Amino acid sequence: MPDKAAECQTMADIRENIDRIDKELMALFAERWTFIGRAAEIKAGLGLKADIPARVDEVRANARENAKAHGLDEAFYDDLWNRLIRHSIAHEAGKLGE
Repeated sequence: MPDKAAECQTMADIRENIDRIDKELMALFAERWTFIGRAAEIKAGLGLKADIPARVDEVRANARENAKAHGLDEAFYDDLWNRLIRHSIAHEAGKLGE
């Protein structure tokens, strides 16, 4: 199976690669989630809240910059990361009893 889009000759090649990339993305999201869980543990010990607005702003700015660097739609990925961050904050808040 070709692993570069330009090398794909069939829709089956395209679909196999999209499925492969989706699996890799989920593995990365799962890894990211382990850090979210650990962040909640550390925040609990430090008496910090789940939602730290300055950090939220920083992560969203990073997402926009990373999207731009890859020629992607910054607004779309900002929105996606906003949802990801809000979900993470809700999880942390539950762990912290907020």
